[in-house]
Amino acid sequence: MIVKNVEVNLEDLGKGLSRKILASDGKLMSVEVYFVKGAIGELHSHPHEQIGYVVKGSFELTFGDEKTIINAGDTYYVPPDIIHGVVALEDGVLLDIFTPQREDFLR
Repeated sequence: MIVKNVEVNLEDLGKGLSRKILASDGKLMSVEVYFVKGAIGELHSHPHEQIGYVVKGSFELTFGDEKTIINAGDTYYVPPDIIHGVVALEDGVLLDIFTPQREDFLR
């Protein structure tokens, strides 16, 4: 499967967040999440494994009880059911990879 980014619609999630659901096949999913400065990716958990990559910008990442600053080029792994979230310190983009795919994103 080939997904051309320019052909994927940007979905407005409100509150300074938007996303593009890129390639997915049931077992794996890639999603770009766009943030304006100050936007919050609320604290949450899910049963999926997740790897995140900072494409652009910087974020304060909360991971369990830990907080840290992540910047363009940084990556992180989130095991299932761990509380996590981010605050955009500037305009930025995260690339999130989930396994299995996020069915809730496809509804």
